[in-house]
Amino acid sequence: MSDTLAAVTAQPEPVPAAVPQEEQPPAGGPLYQTISAVVGIIIGIVGALLAHGYGLGTLHQPGPGLWPFVVSVLVSVLSALLLLLGRRLTDAEAFTRSSVLAAAGAVTFVGFGLLMPLIGFEIPALVLCVIWLRFLGGEGWRSTAIVSVVTTTAFYFLFLYGLRIPLPHLISF
Repeated sequence: MSDTLAAVTAQPEPVPAAVPQEEQPPAGGPLYQTISAVVGIIIGIVGALLAHGYGLGTLHQPGPGLWPFVVSVLVSVLSALLLLLGRRLTDAEAFTRSSVLAAAGAVTFVGFGLLMPLIGFEIPALVLCVIWLRFLGGEGWRSTAIVSVVTTTAFYFLFLYGLRIPLPHLISF
């Protein structure tokens, strides 16, 4: 029995198929690592400031800004590490047209954060899902509608009732 187990575990892992050269994104180099790190630090700092404005609360009674604040600080710290260590890395991709999708995602997420205190959680969350799925992700309208409504509903119940985070909202159950 142990010989069979040894033979099964001794099998090498299958090697993933190589991506053809023409499908690989262009290489960017250390300059792109640096630019990406600085943008990440800026996004993290802006996100932390916005999250702090919502109120952090405590770990026992978290405010609506606690977890976005934690994530923003983590983004800033990891981006700072990339800035310090990334100069020696050579695996950065050059910015292409698809880089605009990431920038659009960041801008729409900031818009979500700015709209939420004004009109509640539900409408900005639904609009964010639609933009990300349909326009940035290229999904069809049917799947975009279903996933957006289900995702917004799930996060609504998770944050307001599961985690008891007092998000501004229009609909109460």
